[in-house]
This record gives sequence, structure tokens and C-alpha cells, in this order.
Amino acid sequence: MGLIDRLKSNQISDKSPLPSDKETDAAHEILEIVGRKVQVVRPSRVIFASFAVLLMLGAMFVIGNWIIPYNKTSIDVVYLQGGPGHVVLVEIDNQGSRSIEDVSFDMRFLDESGLEIVRSTYYTDEIPAHTSIAGDELELLIEGSSVWENYTIELSLEYTYRSDTYNERFTHDVGQWTMELFTDKTPIRFF
Repeated sequence: MGLIDRLKSNQISDKSPLPSDKETDAAHEILEIVGRKVQVVRPSRVIFASFAVLLMLGAMFVIGNWIIPYNKTSIDVVYLQGGPGHVVLVEIDNQGSRSIEDVSFDMRFLDESGLEIVRSTYYTDEIPAHTSIAGDELELLIEGSSVWENYTIELSLEYTYRSDTYNERFTHDVGQWTMELFTDKTPIRFF
């Protein structure tokens, strides 16, 4: 029993009028068209179409990450305190598609009254695209300061991107927890 026959039997049982011959012929034509289209869709075509879509998505990812020039820099900070004092670890991450140049980074550790306890300065000529840097030059070791007081970490980043100079400043109040993590992001700048 076909779909049209079932439809006719349902309509007869519901005492509704039977479809006309025109409607029946239209329904048969639609079913034939759908049947032909289903025969045309083969697994190999579906696999090929899926592969083509994956290639297009991959190309869009490459264009977005490597070809379109943009600037996106972030600073990750880890603050630790314990018996002997404080430790501040920093990582500068150039997430942009072009290098940043003349990078100058200052890190200051201030007490509650704003007096500087220790300072660290880092300078490099260039940070390439999609590269992060960390190391001894980006660490602060503060020995002898009380771990029962609150402090402020002040970060200052200056760099040149495509002949424009940018200055970014971030501050974080620390001292209430033995470990704190911060991520500071600069605005994304295209072209």
C-alpha cells in the first residue's frame, strides 16, 4: 500500500472529500522527483561535499590567523606568596598575525601606600607573531616583605606595531590569597 493509497484510506475514514485526480497526479509527480533526487545523492558525493566544506573552513582559519594583519597582545601574571616572600611570574604573548617591535615592559611591586618595593624592566627588539616569551627577565622575587599585607602589581607595556606606538598599563591588587592569576589583554587592532 503506497503513500497515496494510505492518504485516500485515511480521508475516506475521516469522511473528508477525496483528492481530485489533479491533486493525485501532482502528488505522484512530487514523489517521483524526490525519488530521483534520492538516487542522485550518493555517499561519495556526501563525502566530497564534506571534504570541500572542511577545506573552506580551514582556508578561512588560515586567512584569519595569518594573512589578515591584526595586533592582539596579552600578559599572563602569576602571583605567589609564602614564607620567604613573594614571586611574580609574567609571560608576554603576541597573539597577533604580525610581529611587535621595540617592546619595553616594566613591572613594579608597590606597597599599600604606593611606595615602590622592587622594579623589573625588560626590553626586546621584536616579538614575532604567535609567540610568547617568559623567563628570568620577566620574574620578580621579593624577599623579606611581609606576607600579611596587601600589595599592588603595576604592569606597563609599550611596543610599536606597524609604525604606531602603543602604551598599555595594568594594575592588580594582591596579597589576600597565596596564589593569584591574571590575564591582561590589549584591544584587537586590525590593519
